Amino acid sequence: MEEDINSYKRKLKRLETELSLLYEVSNAMRTTLDLDEILYIILTAITAHAGLGFNRALLFLVNEDGNCLEGKIAIGPGSAEEAGKIWSEIDAERMTLEDLISCYEEFRSNPSQLDQLVKSIKIPLRHDGGILALAAMEGMPIEVLDNEVRSKINDLVIDILKADYFVIVPLKAKNKVIGVIFADNIYSRKPITKEDIKLLTMFANHAGLAIENSKLYHQTLHLSYTDSLTGIYNHGRFQYLLEEKLKEAKENDRSLSLIMIDIDNFKNYNDNLGHPAGDEVIKKIADIVKNSCRKQDIPARYGGEEFALILPNTSKEEARIIGERIRKRISDYPFKNKEIQPQGAITVSMGIATFPEDAEEKKELIQKADLALFTAKNKGKNQVVVYSIYLGVR
Repeated sequence: MEEDINSYKRKLKRLETELSLLYEVSNAMRTTLDLDEILYIILTAITAHAGLGFNRALLFLVNEDGNCLEGKIAIGPGSAEEAGKIWSEIDAERMTLEDLISCYEEFRSNPSQLDQLVKSIKIPLRHDGGILALAAMEGMPIEVLDNEVRSKINDLVIDILKADYFVIVPLKAKNKVIGVIFADNIYSRKPITKEDIKLLTMFANHAGLAIENSKLYHQTLHLSYTDSLTGIYNHGRFQYLLEEKLKEAKENDRSLSLIMIDIDNFKNYNDNLGHPAGDEVIKKIADIVKNSCRKQDIPARYGGEEFALILPNTSKEEARIIGERIRKRISDYPFKNKEIQPQGAITVSMGIATFPEDAEEKKELIQKADLALFTAKNKGKNQVVVYSIYLGVR
């Protein structure tokens, strides 16, 4: 009887600990919609002594195409020596789970070797993709807890991790597998129990919903920023980003150029061939502009057949060269039915203005670039005109 009571007390205590952990982690995840921070919170809870207490935890997410697992984050020591040092520091400072979760910024700025390694891993979701892929495809936990089972596994990723005994659990959201978590006790050699696996699985299901909510939030945010036809930034986002980039240019004493782009004689093309054909031209020109940019440049659809291109840290001459490259690529492109256009091709006109020499504020910079664009139209179209303070334009 007494033994039964003690067993019941132990189970009750464990349940209390589990609920407390889930509550604490849930509260932490509710404070952010940043996906990377959520992933950090999840793995911190899995590896912390005050949490599930695993030595290492790795998290992989299914990519957008649904055909592979991509390594996203890993937490854990790189060696037994490092493990001992870290655990001693945590014990000495009596760090709680909340304390460890609050170290996200430090973790992000100083990624571990294990974290960098995992972020370089991509695993095809095929039956020959290995044990991590199998866990994702089957949607079931996989336990490797003894030598006999481990000896039958031939998996490059597991070999790279030097893992012997471990557990892999799927991350699920709305009954769909969105990733997997790998966890082991490579340094402490503490046995992984059925209770550990049960709790890790329960925790992974809870975490999966938080990950999915973060993804949905960012997808919705992205849609609110982008033009539905072209996929590049819309007018509202352009206005915001130009303001931000001008602030950065002022703070760092750097130049910034703005190119306004307008499709020549677009009404003629639309009237003769219809709006669906016109939409295809707009989409293709957006693609050409986007693919002709540097990584730092910001293309946007300004409205109708007009585009804008923000060029941070770019002089007027550099902007002119970029503009000419884009103009030529558009005029040379074999658009369907281009021969109905007055110039026998789909072409664009461009106007360029530069901060700080032409304007110091957003509204004036747009006006100067628009004036240069207007001049390009009046001078015969299919050309790039740069604003000049002395000549009005040149």
